[in-house]
Amino acid sequence: MTVKIAVAQGGAFKALGPGPFPSHLLVATQRRSAVTRADVSWDRPLPNSRDPLVGAFSARERSGARNLAVPISRGWLRAACGGGRWSHRPAGPVMLLARLSGPAAAALRRGIATSAQSNAKVAVLGASGGIGQPLSLLLKNSPLVSNLNLYDIAHTPGVAADLSHIETRANVKGFIGSEQLPDCLKGCEVVVIPAGVPRKPGMTRDDLFNTNATIVANLTTACAKHCPEAMICIIANPVNSTIPITSEIFKKHGVYNPNRIFGVTTLDIVRANTFVAELKGLDPARVNVPVIGGHAGKTIIPLISQCTPKVEFPQDQLETLTGRIQEAGTEVVKAKAGAGSATLSMAYAGARFVFSVLDAMNGKEGVIECSFVRSEETECPYFSTPLLLGKNGIEKNLGIGKISPYEEKMIAEAMAELKASIKKGEEFAKSMK
Repeated sequence: MTVKIAVAQGGAFKALGPGPFPSHLLVATQRRSAVTRADVSWDRPLPNSRDPLVGAFSARERSGARNLAVPISRGWLRAACGGGRWSHRPAGPVMLLARLSGPAAAALRRGIATSAQSNAKVAVLGASGGIGQPLSLLLKNSPLVSNLNLYDIAHTPGVAADLSHIETRANVKGFIGSEQLPDCLKGCEVVVIPAGVPRKPGMTRDDLFNTNATIVANLTTACAKHCPEAMICIIANPVNSTIPITSEIFKKHGVYNPNRIFGVTTLDIVRANTFVAELKGLDPARVNVPVIGGHAGKTIIPLISQCTPKVEFPQDQLETLTGRIQEAGTEVVKAKAGAGSATLSMAYAGARFVFSVLDAMNGKEGVIECSFVRSEETECPYFSTPLLLGKNGIEKNLGIGKISPYEEKMIAEAMAELKASIKKGEEFAKSMK
């Protein structure tokens, strides 16, 4: 069986994958709270549909010798197949989420909307770059986004025109140059900033500081003026410094809300999940390794002891794995031999984080992502830990949790570098006129 997802609205289901629809699902309705097994059968195709997999389905409950009709088009429905998870919202389309597998599973889970109407306006600043273009493509492909504003200093009209031909609901507009930036940001609820120069072989993230710090400062100044209540998601490196810069800029304009400013460290989690899965022969979509601390070198601290599912490594293998996660960005820079840094994987990770933010803003519960944010969890004023996201940004910082002595040592060794990077960012922002 290869079909993995179906979404429903008013009784019409769309299978978003090849192959036959699952023969049975676990079903619960508003009137019948107990989870029961039900047969799902094809009824008829919908008229005027270009997609042969779109049609009306019906379910019939199996209860001993009885077959009771379950009206899918009415009430609430929750369903899962083959070990999937529950997903439903009381008012709007229903989502049937079967067991997902494969590397794209996490993105698919986050990219499919479960709410009746999601009208998020998202801006990508730096949309013409190596990260910005694939990131914009992923955002355009999501029903969570209704308006996608793309900004850069060059080429954005062409990128926007290209993306606008894709048959998804997001309306795409391109903006170019500083004079158009205010219009780009007006009314935006989420702003993603991948703008900046990439690393080249031999460069550290800190080598990017002078150029990228100025870019981020100018862009976040515009955000503070034109969309002060937006969720600000910073990808531009060095994140350990660009987040303090963003915070100080927002403070200067009297609109600072630490619950809405995020340093996107998701790529560290994505890499940790992938590398652990490779070593243990697991499905990477089902592995979750929290990565805390910062987003550079030894400040990247994977908590293998908290991995789900639980895994164990000999100390020498654990140290090698940790080192690979910490230097994975350099691995890509070297492999590209001067042609760039991690762009495609960073775009995927950035999109995953934005989808989580949008899900939480839409009222989805239990959305957790790690991010580099203002924090009181350690002696550092900024620190990445798992965060429970909500409608207004950070709902709760879940903290570090129980860790191993090896992980405690890594945190202690990262403190000096983290503090220095944070101070450097704060002083840069304060020196700006």
